[in-house]
Amino acid sequence: MNRNTIKAFTLLASLGGVFVLVGWAIGSQVGALVGLLAGLAIVGASYWFSDRLAVRLARAKPVSAAEVPGLGGLVSELTSRSGMSMPRLYLSPAAQPNAFATGRDEAHAALVVTRGLLAILPEDQLRAVLAHELSHVRNHDILIGSVAAALATAITYAANIAVFTSVFGGSEDGEDGMGIFGFLLLALLAPVAATLLQLALSRAREFEADRSGASLLGDGEPLARALETIDVAARKTPMDVSPAQASAYIVNPLTGRQVSFARLFMTHPSTSDRVARLRALHLSSRPVS
Repeated sequence: MNRNTIKAFTLLASLGGVFVLVGWAIGSQVGALVGLLAGLAIVGASYWFSDRLAVRLARAKPVSAAEVPGLGGLVSELTSRSGMSMPRLYLSPAAQPNAFATGRDEAHAALVVTRGLLAILPEDQLRAVLAHELSHVRNHDILIGSVAAALATAITYAANIAVFTSVFGGSEDGEDGMGIFGFLLLALLAPVAATLLQLALSRAREFEADRSGASLLGDGEPLARALETIDVAARKTPMDVSPAQASAYIVNPLTGRQVSFARLFMTHPSTSDRVARLRALHLSSRPVS
């Protein structure tokens, strides 16, 4: 079992333990049992359905290799070169060029690309982006990334619901203090969700996926140019994405936007650092037709 898989199961087990402790604090043995059942349900859903959550939040639709031959042909070529299974392909309607991989393992991997990515990148840069994302799959990054993002999303949604309930569900005179409590809860839980992501994910995984993707192609320059193009476009073209899910994309889709708590969820190294490392790589030349 690789290190990322161990981290994913540790994260899930820890979350289940938190539910049991909270349940015990609220209602002793009965509360602990309820907390255990709730924890098992959420942990199980996070493991089995985190990829579906990520795809749904991206509003992506499944496509076949034949439907998008430019995409399907490149993914088929790269998976053949690296001895990998073909992932499920999804197309997001977003105009911002971006992409991410998700799933619990290589056999259940999904690759999501935006329409903007297909529209703006030339073939060599698109191939490099796909090589980066497939490297995440091959490096076993996608399980920990998918689980961490799902859990952080769930915690953030819970915090938002608490705020909504406190604002609209309190007494008319507002003397119960629930509004203040709700906002305090949001202020507490959002950093907790972000911390889960930062503990589970590492900026080193992005550098490694960059290096692995460049090595697969024998050249780091196409990916360096692609990252620069995507970074500039992300600052100009907004994307409606949860900060907790932003960590999955090749470039942070919230770059340049003012979003509540977005900076807490930043798990990407700077694009300039990534580009500099790619251009410093000394790879054997392996031309790709």
